[in-house]
Amino acid sequence: MTLAMTLAMTLAGPATARAADEQPATLEEEVVVSTPIIEGNETTRYGGQYTEVTQDQISDLNAQDMSSALRRTPGVNISRYNQVGSFGGAEGGGVFVRGMGSSRPGSEIATLYDGVPRYNPVYSHPLLDILPMDPAQSIRVYKGVQPTEFGNGFSAIDVIPKRMTEEGFRTRLFTSYGSYNTFTQGVEHGGKQGGTDYYFGQSLRLSDGHREHSDGQLENYFARLGQDLYENWNVSWFANMSRNVARDPGSSEGTTNDGRFSTDDVLNVITLSNDYKDASGHLKLYWNNGYANWAGQVYTSPTSTDVTISDWDTYGVRAREAFRAWEGGEVVTGFDYDVMSGKSVFEYYNDTTREFERTDFTLFSPYVAVSHMFGDRGGFYAIPSAGTRYYTHDEFGDQLAPHAGLVLGYKDTEVHASYARGVSYPGLDVAVFSQNSIAGIANGPYREDWKDLDPELLDHFEVGISQKLWSKVKAGVTAFWEDGSDRYVVVGSAPPPRMRFENVESFQIQGVEATITYTPLPDLSLYVGSTWLDTFPSDLPYAPEWTLSAGLNWRFLTHFRLSLDAQYVTEEQVRSQSRFDNAVNTETVDAYHVVNGRLSYLFDYKEWGITEAELFLALENITDSDYEYRPGYRMPGSSVTVGASVTF
Repeated sequence: MTLAMTLAMTLAGPATARAADEQPATLEEEVVVSTPIIEGNETTRYGGQYTEVTQDQISDLNAQDMSSALRRTPGVNISRYNQVGSFGGAEGGGVFVRGMGSSRPGSEIATLYDGVPRYNPVYSHPLLDILPMDPAQSIRVYKGVQPTEFGNGFSAIDVIPKRMTEEGFRTRLFTSYGSYNTFTQGVEHGGKQGGTDYYFGQSLRLSDGHREHSDGQLENYFARLGQDLYENWNVSWFANMSRNVARDPGSSEGTTNDGRFSTDDVLNVITLSNDYKDASGHLKLYWNNGYANWAGQVYTSPTSTDVTISDWDTYGVRAREAFRAWEGGEVVTGFDYDVMSGKSVFEYYNDTTREFERTDFTLFSPYVAVSHMFGDRGGFYAIPSAGTRYYTHDEFGDQLAPHAGLVLGYKDTEVHASYARGVSYPGLDVAVFSQNSIAGIANGPYREDWKDLDPELLDHFEVGISQKLWSKVKAGVTAFWEDGSDRYVVVGSAPPPRMRFENVESFQIQGVEATITYTPLPDLSLYVGSTWLDTFPSDLPYAPEWTLSAGLNWRFLTHFRLSLDAQYVTEEQVRSQSRFDNAVNTETVDAYHVVNGRLSYLFDYKEWGITEAELFLALENITDSDYEYRPGYRMPGSSVTVGASVTF
C-alpha cells in the first residue's frame, strides 16, 4: 500500500506587514491517495499507448513478484503456481498481454529492465524471477507494437529502476509475515547531493507455499550511481543481482511434480544521457549474465531428461536521440545492437549427458520517426507521425517495420490511432530443439533447416479515445486488432515425413479495453477496467473472453488507509501454446473471481527522524474463492499478512 502524499503550504507575509507577535498562517494538510491498480494509460506522440504501474500500486496490491504486481492491469493475464516465485517461464509463472506471450519455446513479449533486454535467450522467453519488482520505481506495459519504443517482439514490459531525484537522503526498512510462513524483508537507501545521486537495496521474499512442494524464494540486490557531467549530461550505472528458486507442487489430480527451478542472474547497465532544449536522448551499454537449473523433471523412461541447465549472456548497445528541430516538430532516431549468447546441458536419468554448445545470434535494428504537432494542448491539436525500423539478423535475414500514427485532441478529449508492423525473430531455441531436444529433428535430414526460418510478423491496428471530466473522472476505451503470420512450428513426424521447423501458422486477435478512474474526493479513488478478447484459433491460451478488474483506495480517520482490488475472469484455455503444427490446447479452467484487501495505519515520528511509517494487515482471496491457472493447481484460499515499513 502506498503511503499518502502530504501537501502542506505555509503562508508568510513580509515582516513589515504583520505585528511582531503575529504567527504565520498555515493551511491544513491535504492528503491525496494514489489511484488504484494502475497509475494511468499514457499516449505517446507516435500514436502508441502504455500502461504504467508504480511502486504505489505495487504496494497497494501487496504484490510479492512481477506476476502479482501486474495481475489486475487491463489487457494483462497471468499464470502461477506458488505464493512466491515463478516455476520456469511458462504456466508456472507467466504474464500474457492481450492474448500474446504463451508461445513456448519463444515468446512474443519483450521483457526489458532499465530499457535493455532481460530474459533467457536459450529458450527465448521471459523468466519473471529475474525481473524483480523491489528495485522498480514503475513498470510500463506496452500492449501493442511500437517501433519507436522497443524492437524485437509484439509487446513489451519495461521495469524502470528507482533513483533519487530530489536533494537529501532516504532510508526505508520493510518486513512482513503471513500465512504459509511467507516472509519478506528489505532495506533501501538513497541520496542526492548536487550532481551526485545513488540508490541501493536488498530484499528477500520466501514462502513454504500453500501446498506441499510449492515453496519459493526470491533474493535480490541492486544499486544505482549517477553523476552529472557538465550542465546537460549525466552518466549512471545500474546493477542488479537476483538468486531465486521455485518448485512445482504437481497436480492434485495425481500428476507427479516437475521438480525445482532455480535462477541466478546479474545485470549491468551504463547509461550516458543528455537533455537539451532542442534534443534529448541516451546511450546504454549493457551486459546480462544468467543461469537456470531445472532439476528433478518428471520421469517417464530412462531416457527422460532429469536436469536441464542453461547458461547465457546478452549484451549490446542501445542508443536514442529525439531532436526538436523546429517548433512543434520532433525527429527521433536510434538503434539497438543486441547479442544473444547461450549454451545448455541435458542430464538424463540413464546417466548420459548431451550438450548444446554455446551459440551466438546478433540483431541490429536502427529506427527513425518524425512527428509534428499542429495547434497546442490548450485547445485543438493534431500530431501526425510516421517512421520505420529496419532489422538485420545474422541468421534470419532482414525485415522492415513501418508505422504511422495520429493523435487528435481538444482540451480534455484525446483520440489516437496507429498502425505498426511487428517483427519477432526466432531465438536460440530453434537451434537447441533441432540439435538436442527433439529427436525427430536431431536424428533426421532437416536438423539444419532452422537456419532457413523467417521472423514472425504482426500487423497491429489500434484506435482509442480518452476523456477527463471535472478533474475527477478519467475514462478511456481502446480497440485493437492483431494479424499474426509466419509463426514458426515443427511440422512433419518421425518416421517420414521428417520433422522440421517451418513458418506456417497464423493467428488473429481482436479486442477492446476500457478503464475509468473516479476520484470524488482527495482521499478516495475508485477504478474499474475491462478487457474483451476474441481470438483465432479459439484455443489460444490465457486469452479469456472477458477480464474485469476493480479497485479502491480510501484514506479515512486521518491515519487509516484501505485498499481493495478484485478481478473476474471468464473460462479460459491454459497451458503453453505448443510449437508443433496443429497443436490444440484442450485444457481449460473455470471462470473465477478473487478479492483482496489491505488496511494500513500511517503515521510519522519526527523525534526519531521517521518521516513515514506504516503498519498493515493484508487479506488475500477474502471470499475463499476456488480458482486455478492450471487444472489441479488450486491457488491459495483466504490468507493473511501483517507487516510494517519505516522511512527515515
